[in-house]
Amino acid sequence: MTPSTMAAVLLTGHGGLEKLQYRTDVAVPRPKEGEVLIQVAAAGINNTDVNTRIGWYSKTITADTGHGGEAGFDVAGEADTTWSGIPLEFPRIQGADVCGRVADVGEGVPRERIGERVLVRNMLRTPVDYRPFECWTFGSECDGGFGQFTVAPARETHAVRSDLSDEELAALPCAYSTAENMLHRAAVGAERVLVTGASGGVGLAAVQLAKRRGATVVAVCSAAKAADVVAQGADQTIDRGEDVVGALGRASADVVIDLVGGPQVPRLLDLLRPGGRYAIAGAIAGPVTEIDLRTLYLRDLSLFGCTFQEDVVFENLVAYVENGEVRPVVARTYPLEEIARAQEDFLGKGHLGKLVLVPPPLGA
Repeated sequence: MTPSTMAAVLLTGHGGLEKLQYRTDVAVPRPKEGEVLIQVAAAGINNTDVNTRIGWYSKTITADTGHGGEAGFDVAGEADTTWSGIPLEFPRIQGADVCGRVADVGEGVPRERIGERVLVRNMLRTPVDYRPFECWTFGSECDGGFGQFTVAPARETHAVRSDLSDEELAALPCAYSTAENMLHRAAVGAERVLVTGASGGVGLAAVQLAKRRGATVVAVCSAAKAADVVAQGADQTIDRGEDVVGALGRASADVVIDLVGGPQVPRLLDLLRPGGRYAIAGAIAGPVTEIDLRTLYLRDLSLFGCTFQEDVVFENLVAYVENGEVRPVVARTYPLEEIARAQEDFLGKGHLGKLVLVPPPLGA
């Protein structure tokens, strides 16, 4: 029988780590029509969790995410502090990544789904009636996976048959769908691709997924992590902070997959050959940069901002997992109650791959 209360982490407002409150008396959600109730087995940590907590998505913020990662930003306005620009409702249970098992179903959902091991698509389209370029982020516009139970639209909750652990599967939805979406939007094939932030969750996913597409992958990461990134598929690494054009040569890459942003963007554009493509889905090094528009139009470059995901992106990702074509790297796991320590470690960037939270067993 499903309990009436659960352990969960409540985000009580925008700010520092003190805004994350671990509670054991949170009401278990009930699935509505078309929804499933999921008992969470593991939940990954992502940049969007931190960015949302600290209010970094507000256009009043021009600093990199590290400056407010622990304490938050005092100047953040309430009206635009989520990625979608819609004010967040508090308290909120964050967590874009969920691996778990269906514990119950709402009206209209076959009861045969109970017991399925599932992943939730983190960019939800059901709440916006599948309108193009609109979506909710699981754990932002609705409650997510940082609890023992969560609810999600049944049509966006995918059964997964895989020998990967719950923790490995929990590392997939946000990071791997973000990376796959960038590669999909930029139509990456057997060509030369540069990936920034290549040792992080999304970056390492991009390395693996680009290699799966037959690309020659150049990865930007710290020297200390270079060997590990090569082991995940990179053909070459460049030390973080090194001038990419000086290292590789002007017009030497077909595609740039950028997860970092900041002041290096103009050099990344210089790296692209005429007709090259630049895709971006993060700006942890800073959201504001200055580029020369002549670089864009004189060299016929294409720029892709990547958030919205077509259905095929997550569907393909599930297929890759079931076919054994990708295996995420989990750096460490933490009990759910240690979410503050996990986010501190996440901000420290001393790990390779993903950090994952594990909720307590029922009755503990």
